[in-house]
Amino acid sequence: MQHFDESQIEPDKAGQMRALVGDFVGQSRDYYQRVFAYMMEAPGYRFTLNRAAGLLGPVWFGARGLWSWFLGFLILETLAYIQIGLGLFGDLGREFRLRAEQIAQTLDLRQQQIEAAEASGAASLDSLKRAAESLQDALAQAQAAAAGADASGTVYLLVGVVLLLVIKFIAASLANWALEGQFARWRSDRSTPSGWSKERLTVASLLAGAVVILSTMKFARPDAFGLLNAFPTNRDWRLNTGDAVQAVFDWTKTEGRGFFDGLTAGMRTFLDWIEVVLVGTPWPVVALVFIMLAYLSGGPRVAIFTGAALAYLGVLDFWEKAMTTIALLGAAALISITLGIPLGIFCARRPRVFAVVRPVLDFMQSMPSFVYLIPVVAFIGSGKPAGVVATMIFGSPPVIRFTVLGLQQVPATVREAALAFGATPRYLLWRVDLPLARKTIMAGVNQTILLSLAMVVVASLIGAKGLGEDVLEALQYAAAGQGILAGLAILFCALILDRIVAGGK
Repeated sequence: MQHFDESQIEPDKAGQMRALVGDFVGQSRDYYQRVFAYMMEAPGYRFTLNRAAGLLGPVWFGARGLWSWFLGFLILETLAYIQIGLGLFGDLGREFRLRAEQIAQTLDLRQQQIEAAEASGAASLDSLKRAAESLQDALAQAQAAAAGADASGTVYLLVGVVLLLVIKFIAASLANWALEGQFARWRSDRSTPSGWSKERLTVASLLAGAVVILSTMKFARPDAFGLLNAFPTNRDWRLNTGDAVQAVFDWTKTEGRGFFDGLTAGMRTFLDWIEVVLVGTPWPVVALVFIMLAYLSGGPRVAIFTGAALAYLGVLDFWEKAMTTIALLGAAALISITLGIPLGIFCARRPRVFAVVRPVLDFMQSMPSFVYLIPVVAFIGSGKPAGVVATMIFGSPPVIRFTVLGLQQVPATVREAALAFGATPRYLLWRVDLPLARKTIMAGVNQTILLSLAMVVVASLIGAKGLGEDVLEALQYAAAGQGILAGLAILFCALILDRIVAGGK
């Protein structure tokens, strides 16, 4: 924000500034011209009071287009009005009266039991009488508490009034400062809201009135307006919608049986090959390969850490399950990366396609991981192939997004220079775009691997083998020690892959 000292600039520039302020504020031009001139004399906040903002509160901020301030002060003033409503007509003793009613019902039941015990001469008569006396004391206490709560309305009223006055004073003292910031933004971007808009005033008044009135009624008289306590709905709507979704799933599974069977067979075959390499190969060979990859990628420190992590997996009898986990992760990650990078390249070159793909990626990343298991089990069944598919869906979005981001960040001047020297589209992609976007794309690959590993425990719920089974068993039998050891094993698998892919950085 730029600040101006009106006394140090030429009269014509001061006049231009006053004209700009007048154009921006619309109403009360003389007032804001004086206030802005005072506030621009020194940088930072300077105390002023805006009576209109103090009187109207959030409505003033809404009419000026300061909607973030509108929301903040609306929430604060609503809290104050709730206290005032509780003090004026609130049912403050409601909870104690409800408790008294429950105690009274229990006391009636005890009286009936006492009468029956007296008639039959039961030995439990004395204990029933003692229980009835305790209930009578509790009933008297609840009734007294209800009466005391009803009498505390004045306190709520005073607290609400004081709180409202404090909030309005804060609003009045911040209004001009907030508007001056809006004015600075308006000078550089004329699309910024300016002036005093009757439309914004109407919308802000309706919103503020609805929020304050409904909130105050709900807290002051919760039993008087049942509509405010629960959303109006019908349980049959959810049941019917669920039946319709189930019918769609059944139809898709029936019509696409060949596709899903082929997908399952392909996933199982690919996963079996990886497991043969990692599980069937002698463990010293697998360990040596991992250590060499770590050394080539990150240097001696990463190689030493990888060796220590592999030793942990072997000594504590996690080796075979860790290799099964890495096989599951490797299959899902390889498919995600193989499909994700070309799709990201395609989306980066075609913004319209990315505009369609991006909501799908948002959906995939926002959906809780457990929810992925429902359609996967419905279409593919349980077992390792289902775990691979669920992991692939959960881990694919990062590599696609980072590929698009990396290619979009390639400087346009570099691409123009390459085209000027006669670069073909293929040469431009492989020799210019991808090398410059490599770091960003590799970050996406790294995130895909780590997110895929995060699905290990979740995939064990649908029959995927590996370390997730040990964590799941530890949760079922409350075996904290075994669960921590298995969790550390998963952590070491993630760190090994992370260091190898990231190159130790």
